[in-house]
Amino acid sequence: MARFGAILSYDGTAYQGFQRQPEPTPTIQAEVECAIAAIARRAVRVTAAGRTDAGVHATGQVIAFDVSWKHTDQELLRAINSQLPRDIALQRVWRQAGFHPRFDARWRQYRYQIATVCARHPLLSRFVWQRIGESMDDASMREAAAICLGEHDFAAFGAAPQPESNNTVRQVFISRWETRKEEFGTRYTYRIRGTAFLYHMVRRLVGTMVQVGEGKLTIRDFREIMLSKDLEQAKVLAPPQGLVLEEVGYPEPAAAKSSERAAQTVTVEAALEESS
Repeated sequence: MARFGAILSYDGTAYQGFQRQPEPTPTIQAEVECAIAAIARRAVRVTAAGRTDAGVHATGQVIAFDVSWKHTDQELLRAINSQLPRDIALQRVWRQAGFHPRFDARWRQYRYQIATVCARHPLLSRFVWQRIGESMDDASMREAAAICLGEHDFAAFGAAPQPESNNTVRQVFISRWETRKEEFGTRYTYRIRGTAFLYHMVRRLVGTMVQVGEGKLTIRDFREIMLSKDLEQAKVLAPPQGLVLEEVGYPEPAAAKSSERAAQTVTVEAALEESS
């Protein structure tokens, strides 16, 4: 029996999050475990770096599982992918004894995308929060994002994973907005990298920063919401389809495996670029 790590990408639209739930609720974990079991011919339990919500996507989710496999890692990847639905696929597989995708992780990185459009764009609807005719002050949003850098108590933006921990302090290494004009309008992309994230933390941060960009909140308001540690203060929860788990960082050797993109595979990220 060998421990395998893997990079997993998925379009989360049709699933009620990553974590397995009672049948017949569709989840990413259930589909992946079923696919691996078909190859291993026994029940297999998958562990993951994080639990994405219903409707949230991933290009860099990291999982681990134990199977007996006498062939190459690439053959295992192809075998498992042959059993997976079209909206879920492994991108890379490697052997690593003792690897745990959650406990070994040093950081996680998420991306959230918003598009301001003149009319609803059907090809964007699965992966972007579309806002019809609503422009935003991206300079103010960047200023709000910078407030998140460093170590803070983010209790105002998310709940701790009960019953595992009551700690709502997190360290954020990257928090930034990028804006670019496109044929359909303007795309706003937010990236955040941190040690870990609270439940709904990224979506509440985005929703609150959008309020800053709309002029409904000031930078001072944003700062006061963070300092309040009151979940009732961050009232806007950005919709799930704009959120993607991009990457998880590890010490070597997993870091090299997780950061290297599988360039010849079609991922959620590539599909999104094609749609724009």
